[in-house]
Amino acid sequence: MIAILAALSAAIAIAAAAFGAHAAGSEQAAEWLRTGGLYQLVHAVAVVALGNRAGLRAPAALLLGGSVLFAATLYAMALGAPRWFGAITPIGGVMMILGWLWAGWLFARPPR
Repeated sequence: MIAILAALSAAIAIAAAAFGAHAAGSEQAAEWLRTGGLYQLVHAVAVVALGNRAGLRAPAALLLGGSVLFAATLYAMALGAPRWFGAITPIGGVMMILGWLWAGWLFARPPR
């Protein structure tokens, strides 16, 4: 299931970045769409790679959730949402950081 959600996330990321490149209303909106698309796409690919490995599903879910939250707030602002949505964006960033740290910790543990 997580791989399906990651694939959907990747598709949304590409659509958002393409919209930013071709139809955004301002340079700031285009930048938000590019940034959100980049982070969302990279993390969707990482989630596909991690999500099917035993023991890594939880960090993969944290990466996916964080990247979606991060990108969604940027997309919302690019489409006209209030700028205070930007205060939510770092929560997604922290989730991504924690997901990577968790995955790294699991990789560093000795095999059982």
